[in-house]
Amino acid sequence: MSNIKEKDLKFNMHSWSAQKGLNPKVVTKAEGIYFWDEDGKKYFDMSSQLVNMNIGHGNKKVIEAIKTQADKLPFIGPAFALDVRAEAAEKIVEVAPDNMAKVFFTNAGAEANENAIKMAKMYTGKNKIMSGYRSYHGATYGAANLTGENRRFANEPGIPGFIKFRNPYLYRGPITFKTEEEATKYYLDLLREQIEFEGPEHIAAIFQETVVGSNGVLIPPKGWMKGVREICDEYDILMVCDEVMAAWGRTGEWFAIDNWDVEPDLITFAKGVTCGYVPLGGVLISEKIAKHFEENKLWCGLTYNGHPMGCAAAIAAIDVYKEENLLQKSKDMGKVLGEILEELKEKHPSVGDVRYIGLWSAVELVKDKETKEPLVGYARDPEGIMNTIKGKLLEGGFFTYSHDNMVIVAPPLTIKEDELREAMDIMDEVLDYVDSII
Repeated sequence: MSNIKEKDLKFNMHSWSAQKGLNPKVVTKAEGIYFWDEDGKKYFDMSSQLVNMNIGHGNKKVIEAIKTQADKLPFIGPAFALDVRAEAAEKIVEVAPDNMAKVFFTNAGAEANENAIKMAKMYTGKNKIMSGYRSYHGATYGAANLTGENRRFANEPGIPGFIKFRNPYLYRGPITFKTEEEATKYYLDLLREQIEFEGPEHIAAIFQETVVGSNGVLIPPKGWMKGVREICDEYDILMVCDEVMAAWGRTGEWFAIDNWDVEPDLITFAKGVTCGYVPLGGVLISEKIAKHFEENKLWCGLTYNGHPMGCAAAIAAIDVYKEENLLQKSKDMGKVLGEILEELKEKHPSVGDVRYIGLWSAVELVKDKETKEPLVGYARDPEGIMNTIKGKLLEGGFFTYSHDNMVIVAPPLTIKEDELREAMDIMDEVLDYVDSII
């Protein structure tokens, strides 16, 4: 064991893991879509780390912006007006949906959701918050209560007023739908009924991951977003889109909601705004809500709100998206990825479904295509099958992560077609192994 790994395991706590038996790779460098371990082995970064390294590793423009800001003014408190803080907010609003007016900066996505919850309650005077069962919104206490999947369990019993609804998941719907529109009507009817049961006069907001991320890249069916917007308007409920993963070109648009031509009331973001070079997140606030806080106190505050180096990184990163035409590249390479995934689905008995939008996709693994029995159960993998699959991918030089029976594929938006095909050849080989164990 190297000295670095020994020291890491002695002094660091690793997330989402029992600490005994961990064997983390020691990473020594990263460039573009690749990173290298201490033995010199190269890996394709096929999840953009945590779906945040959208512009890839080692971008010189962003690095120089951080260096320049560190030399100029590494930190000043959030009460002061600052050039990079103002410019970053302006650039973010410029590419956001037309109804967005201001930004409240945070350090990351979970904090963005925490503050959006508070804003929704302060604006509406209501106390209930609805979110989907298939969702992840962060691990801090409020964001974890907002989360629907099993990572919320450690925070339970939770905060009163957090209500979960059945969000669309067509592959595993309770019935087989003939069309997406039919599925949309079914799920909207369920949502409307639940709102009535909970009392719309008590519901401040409906939160959604615009595209459900780690829980399987669940893309909303046709008409769903428009339907939720109409329900929110009817019942005077705020529509909040969690775009922590989904924004910044991941789906081929600045924000995923742009794919459905719908304007939410609040949007939370992080990850791709700086692509991990410096932590930064935030809440985009619509004009009507921003006007409310002109006269009403905003009870939100963070020491590192709008951190200067984070803002400098965001300015540079947004410029990189534009200069390198990364939104269009996401669409173009996303088509190639979709074609490859459909071929893998046709070829491999273990691939039950593939879902993709832009350069964001999930491969859902099953024991039986006809019954759709998952390779591992929801929040259950006692034999460590998914860890074995990830290990085999890593041995082949393909790094990503999994959740339940799904493997995420979300490379940097800078990936080239030959690189994408070479990486997915590794996936193809590992799926041969999965076929052999079902």
